[in-house]
Amino acid sequence: MKLSWKILLLWTIPALVIGFFLWQGAFSPAAGDLGRNTASTRMTYGRFLEYLDAGRVTSVDLYDGGQTAIVEATDSELDNRIQRLRVDLPMNSPELITKLRKADISFDTHPARKDGAIWGLLGNLIFPILLIAGLFFLFRRSSNIGGGPGQAMNFGKSRARFQMEAKTGIVFDDVAGIEEAKEELQEVVTFLKQPERFTAVGARIPKGVLLVGPPGTGKTLLAKAIAGEAGVPFFSISGSEFVEMFVGVGASRVRDLFKKAKENAPCLIFIDEIDAVGRQRGAGIGGGNDEREQTLNQLLTEMDGFEGNTGIIIIAATNRPDVLDSALLRPGRFDRQVIVDAPDLKGRIGILEVHARNKKLAPEISIETIARRTPGFTGADLANLLNEAAILTARRRKEAITMLEINDAVDRVVAGMEGTPLVDSKSKRLIAYHEIGHAIVGTVLKDHDPVQKVTLIPRGQAQGLTWFTPNEEQGLITRSQLKARITGALGGRAAEEEIFGHSEVTTGAGGDLQQVTGMARQMVTRFGMSDLGPLSLESQEGEVFLGAGLTSRAEYSEKVAARIDEQVRQIVEHCHSDARQIMRDNRVVIDRLVDLLIEKETIDGEEFRQIVAEYTTVPDKEQYVPVL
Repeated sequence: MKLSWKILLLWTIPALVIGFFLWQGAFSPAAGDLGRNTASTRMTYGRFLEYLDAGRVTSVDLYDGGQTAIVEATDSELDNRIQRLRVDLPMNSPELITKLRKADISFDTHPARKDGAIWGLLGNLIFPILLIAGLFFLFRRSSNIGGGPGQAMNFGKSRARFQMEAKTGIVFDDVAGIEEAKEELQEVVTFLKQPERFTAVGARIPKGVLLVGPPGTGKTLLAKAIAGEAGVPFFSISGSEFVEMFVGVGASRVRDLFKKAKENAPCLIFIDEIDAVGRQRGAGIGGGNDEREQTLNQLLTEMDGFEGNTGIIIIAATNRPDVLDSALLRPGRFDRQVIVDAPDLKGRIGILEVHARNKKLAPEISIETIARRTPGFTGADLANLLNEAAILTARRRKEAITMLEINDAVDRVVAGMEGTPLVDSKSKRLIAYHEIGHAIVGTVLKDHDPVQKVTLIPRGQAQGLTWFTPNEEQGLITRSQLKARITGALGGRAAEEEIFGHSEVTTGAGGDLQQVTGMARQMVTRFGMSDLGPLSLESQEGEVFLGAGLTSRAEYSEKVAARIDEQVRQIVEHCHSDARQIMRDNRVVIDRLVDLLIEKETIDGEEFRQIVAEYTTVPDKEQYVPVL
C-alpha cells in the first residue's frame, strides 16, 4: 500500500501527456468544423486543377483561411459517383477563386471559430499546470515518509528518534546478569527523578555514561531500560547517522540534536555504536580534515564546550573503546565508563530465567544446569539458545522443551548445524581415534577441563567433536593449565601418529595446530612463561588504524625473535611428546573407546570417565560439572 501512490503517479503522467496531445488536436482552431467534413481520400493540388479544367468538380468548401479544401467531384471510373476529396492548397492561389467563378462552381468559405484561440490557449496551459501539480504531490509525499527529494533541505537536521516519555516496554527488572552496570545506571535515573538528593551535598549530575563491552552483552538493552525507568524525554540515534557524504552535514546534525535536547531538558540522549563517529582523530593518512573528524569536533564542543549543556545526560555504547578519541573519554564528557561484560554463572541463571518466562519448559529442566553448560555465553547467546531449543521442540511436535532440545541447541549454536552421520569406513575409524585422543588427554591430565561428551556426528565443518566444560569461571589461567590445553589439542594428532603412523596423519589437526601455536606464543611473548623470563614482548591489541600500522615496528631484535620461535617450538614439542606417551600408555582403553564410539556415535563424559577408570587412575577434578 505504501507504493500505490507512486504507481498511480507513474501512470498519471503518461496519461496527461497523451491527453494533452488529444486536447490539442480536438480544440485547435476550426478543428470542429473540419472534423465534421473530413474526407477519407486526399488529392494533390495539381490533380485538383485537372479535375477543375475537366469540369468534374461540383462544389468546394474552403477551411483554415484557404489552406484546406473539401472538394466534391465525379469520377468516370466509378460510374460518375460523387467523391469527397481533401486538398491542401498552396499559400498564394488567388487565381483559384477566379477559376471557380468562371466555371460556375459552387464554393463556400468557412472562417475559424472565434473560441478556437481560447481553447488553444487552455490546451497549451493545462498540461504544464497538471505536471507541476503532480510533481508537487510527489515532493509532498516523499517529504511525509521521510525520504526522497522532500528531504533535500533537511540534510542538516538530526535524525534522532524522539519520545517525550519513552515507552520501550523494558525496565531494569527485565535486565539480568549485569548487576554492577545496573547499579551504576540506576543512579543516573535517580539523578533525573530526584536531583535534589545529590545537589544538596554538592554532587554534580554526570554528563555522560559510556557502556563498554563485547557484542551481545546487553548495552542497548540497558539503554532501553533507562529510558523506560526515567520517564524523561529520550533521544536515540546511531553514530553512523551523523556522517554523510556532504561536507558539514554531520556537525550540523550534532548541533540540531543538542538544540532539541536543550529545549526538552532534562532529557537523555542515547548514541549507539559511537565508535562510528568518535574514532581517534589524526590516526589516518592525510591529516584530520575529513567530515567525520569535524563531526567529532562538534560533538566534543556540545558535550563540554564553552556553552556547555545542563540537564542533558548522554549514554553511548560501543564494543571498540580502544579506537575512541581520548578527548571524548575524559571526565566532563563521559564521566563514567561502565563495563558490560559476559555474565558469570549467577548472571547466566538470571538471564535464562528472564528469557524462559514465555517458554514452555519441561519439569526436569534445570536453569542452573543450562547455565553451567554455557560458560562464556552472552545475553544474546542465551536468548538465541532458548529460541533454538523452542524451534527444535516445535519441529519435533513436543509439548514442552526438554533437556534433549537444550543439548542439541547448545551444540547447534556453538558448532553449527548437524550433518549427515558418517558411514562405517576407514575414515570414520580414523576420526574416532582422533577425537578419543583429545578426550583421553583431557581425562588423564589433572589440569585439563573435564570431557563433556565425544561425538562422531558432524557439525559445521567438523567431522567429529570433543566437548570440554570448565569446572568454574576462570578469570586467571595457570601455566600448567595452558600446557594441559596445548597437550589436549595435540591429542588428536598424537593418536593418529601412534595408531596409523606418520604417513597416515591427516589434515584434521589443522585447526588444533593453529590453536596450539597461538597459545604457546602467548605464553612466551605476553605471559612470561618461558626461559626468556618475565617479559611482555607483544601487545595484546593489534593495530587499529592504517596510519598507525605504517609506522609500527617490532618491539624486539631479530635475535630475540629467533629465541621466541625456539621457545614456542620447545613448548609445543614437549606437550606433543607428553600426548604421544599418553597414547602409548592407554592403548587398550583407547581401542575399546573407539569401538564403542563407532557403535554409539556419542559418548557422554560420565560414561567416558567410568571406562577410563577401569584401566588407569582418573584424577579427581574438583567442582566437576554434572553432564546434562
